[in-house]
Amino acid sequence: MTDSERPARPSSAGTSLAPWARWMFKTFAWMAGIVLAGAFAGLMVGGIALSIAYQHLPELSGLMDYRPKLPMRVYSEDSVLIGEFGEERRKFVPIKEIPKVMQDAVLAIEDSRFYQHSGVDYVGVLRAGLANFTESSRQGASTITMQVARNFYLSSEKTFTRKIYEILLALEIESKLTKEQILELYMNQIYLGQRAYGFAAASETYFGKQLKDITVAEAAMLAGLPKAPAAYNPIVNPPRAKKRQQYIIQRMLETGVITKEQHDEARAQELKYRQPQAVPVHAEYVAETARMLIHNQYGAEAYTRGLNVYTTIKASDQAVAYRALRKGLLDYERRQVYRGPEGYINLPDDSHELDTRIAEALVDHPDNDELRAAVAIEVSPKKVVAVLQNGDDVTITGAGLKPVESGLSPKANPKVQIRRGAVIRLVQGSKGEWSITQLPEVEGALIALDPRSGAIRSLVGGFDYAKNKFNHVTQAWRQPGSSFKPFIYSAALEKGFSPATVVNDGPLFFNAGSTGSQPWEPKNYDGTFDGPMSLRRGLAKSKNMVSIRVLQSIGPAYGQEWATHFGFDADKHPAYLTMALGAGSVTPLQMASAYAVFANGGYRVNPYLVTRVTDTKGRVLAETAPPPLQESMRTIDARNAFVMGSMLQDVARFGTAAKAQATLKRPDIYGKTGTTNDSLDAWFAGYQPTLVGVVWVGYDTPRKLGSRETGGGLSLPIWIDYMAHALKGVPVQEPTPPEGLVHLGGEWFYEEFTRGAGVSSLGLDDPAPPATSEDERRSILDLFRN
Repeated sequence: MTDSERPARPSSAGTSLAPWARWMFKTFAWMAGIVLAGAFAGLMVGGIALSIAYQHLPELSGLMDYRPKLPMRVYSEDSVLIGEFGEERRKFVPIKEIPKVMQDAVLAIEDSRFYQHSGVDYVGVLRAGLANFTESSRQGASTITMQVARNFYLSSEKTFTRKIYEILLALEIESKLTKEQILELYMNQIYLGQRAYGFAAASETYFGKQLKDITVAEAAMLAGLPKAPAAYNPIVNPPRAKKRQQYIIQRMLETGVITKEQHDEARAQELKYRQPQAVPVHAEYVAETARMLIHNQYGAEAYTRGLNVYTTIKASDQAVAYRALRKGLLDYERRQVYRGPEGYINLPDDSHELDTRIAEALVDHPDNDELRAAVAIEVSPKKVVAVLQNGDDVTITGAGLKPVESGLSPKANPKVQIRRGAVIRLVQGSKGEWSITQLPEVEGALIALDPRSGAIRSLVGGFDYAKNKFNHVTQAWRQPGSSFKPFIYSAALEKGFSPATVVNDGPLFFNAGSTGSQPWEPKNYDGTFDGPMSLRRGLAKSKNMVSIRVLQSIGPAYGQEWATHFGFDADKHPAYLTMALGAGSVTPLQMASAYAVFANGGYRVNPYLVTRVTDTKGRVLAETAPPPLQESMRTIDARNAFVMGSMLQDVARFGTAAKAQATLKRPDIYGKTGTTNDSLDAWFAGYQPTLVGVVWVGYDTPRKLGSRETGGGLSLPIWIDYMAHALKGVPVQEPTPPEGLVHLGGEWFYEEFTRGAGVSSLGLDDPAPPATSEDERRSILDLFRN
């Protein structure tokens, strides 16, 4: 082949690509250069941003020394939770005590590669990125470590800057803490709805059980909450929460942390939730009193340090005390004139709309424990049909209508008439029968303590803490009436009187002197006079004339001073003869402390409520250990306490409180009724040697309880109901007579006041008492004017 026949070799010019190919190549090269340059620039900018962000990372000291805001919890003596104080419900649990099933459920849904990554799950980031391009729903890629970083240090806003800080913090956290420490922080810090922080608090909040007892199904339900506590709250939205729970159970199977059998069992389990309003023991006044005591000592830290406060309260006794007081006040309320419905609503005719309207209306009238709110839909003088908040119909007939007869009359005042649409209160009896009643306006208090130590066993400060937070046990200063008489008699024993001293229960008249003002002529409760009687009988029958003559004999000033031996304030008991009728001011707690002196043989003990305070790890921070009774604590002679006990025993045996021993069927019951002038206050103060109890009933703004209402009829039944439970199984105990007493003719005497040395009688000749002073006259008039 000649050269001319050979194909010409392409020249350099001939080797170039076609024009379109050359353009494509140049364009690609240009774009690649831009991408590389952009990527380099991005890396530079990102690096600069990361370096700047890294310099501004917060210190991790809060994580290294984690101190969560733990609420203060108040417990009964037997460790029953009775109160919780703090903005957050939280209970810190070390990771070793968090059950594996709970950890597995959380990791299965929140971060299945938690133990494989170093704070940022790059595999998860790629997977989430692809899913976000191919699926309609967006997926996140936050690890548990990143969530810890966010929860402790960052805001919830979704910005690029926050994400950078989140990643850097996660890496920093992983370099400082172990995986177990990180998971422990997460599981104790995360918010899970219902004011619950951490899974231990959530388990108690939603299921009413400790975290260690949780099942697979329950763990899966709780594990679904971190993503959106409000959206997946099983109490607020059960269907949505159930759907997420089922998905988590499936994820647990896929990750291999549960078996197929556990999976099937968990999916089938029907969960039972604790109702938010469920209160095991009504001890709100106790919890609040403990809170104030602890706050005075620890300040604001009391609500964040996770203090556990243990009280002297017996949970079972407290529950009975609460019920006994409410029953007594409701029984009284049934005897009062009906004040009318709490409101009226217009009811539609359509049955479907009717249920909705009633439910909406009753939101403003919540149930008050056993007092159920309802709307009347059918009314006649012989039958009322009403609908409860839960939609149930209730029919009330017969005796159940008696308390509101005045409101069922067609001619009733429109303001008190029960008609269709009336909002009324119902209460169910022990046999299932319903009655219409009303929320009480009257108040009451019950306090019980151990006279040997001062430990408070039960405390109910009012009918309903939610309605009235005023603690009548500690804050209500009221006239004690005849329940104060034993302290006057106690003083008289030191002046030569004995239970056998005969005192005239005859009329008394006190001239107001030259002032021209109204004189004072005191009366007995029943308006009659029984003439001469023993001091013992005078106390048992609560004779006013006997008490006044005794105080007049020993002197009001001496009676006032003697009362201070029992813890009473002298300035609250002016030294006038009216003190014999209980015209001073006391609190129920003071009365219980005072009667404890008689119960324990003459010693003064200080009431106390808190036994110990511990931190979150159970370490004791403070502890109360009252000393045993000793002579340094003695405030009255043992003989005095014994003789007064024998007289108070007769009050409960055949006197104004005879119902006490008759009902409780035990001889070691002592006490005194008290009813003030015009029945403004009703009392019973009594004891058994191991327990003192005081009950008060009255109106916050003093007004007459009723002409037939007395301490024996109002307060004593409440006291008996409580003591019947509190003394169950307690052996009968009667004190041994101390030295220095002589038993003559069936009566007790101080040895030095025998053989005519004591006071044998008083007032038999009915001498005219001296005129009263102006101050005393005013005290007398004030007492009987109320």
